[in-house]
Amino acid sequence: MANALKINRPEAEHALAFLQAQGYVQPARATTEWMTTPAGETVSGAKTPRFTRESVEQALTALKGRIQQSNKNRQAPYRITDAVAFGDFLISDRARVQPADVGTHLARPEDLRRKNNSATEPRSASEAQAERKFLRDLRAKSAHLNLRPYADWMRKRTHRDLL
Repeated sequence: MANALKINRPEAEHALAFLQAQGYVQPARATTEWMTTPAGETVSGAKTPRFTRESVEQALTALKGRIQQSNKNRQAPYRITDAVAFGDFLISDRARVQPADVGTHLARPEDLRRKNNSATEPRSASEAQAERKFLRDLRAKSAHLNLRPYADWMRKRTHRDLL
């Protein structure tokens, strides 16, 4: 937990004690491993993993192709400048996995020409709506993928680059 959250060990132990007191986690086989309880799954909104790793991998391969096609399309409203996939599909011993989360950094072509792609937040409500539509179209109705705007923390955890 300390490594995943990038916090020190005493902070992680404190957080685990709090989560255990609330009934959200319990010790697993060894004293250093923890598992989420049914109450923890309910409060987190967790769902049972339902996809095979292979099907998620295929969806990521297809997404990578759509990203490349989109970036070649001069009429596309955005260019994908960074895309990272993360999630439990990266853990090799899982039989079933959740959909892959994919952080995508979008930039307008005119911002790239001006070398000004530092804006990571939408500029207006209509711009945010346009970005959501673009990401929905890029996802192509795949239940195996959750696309979301890129954030720096995504690259700091275990991930796979798609560009």
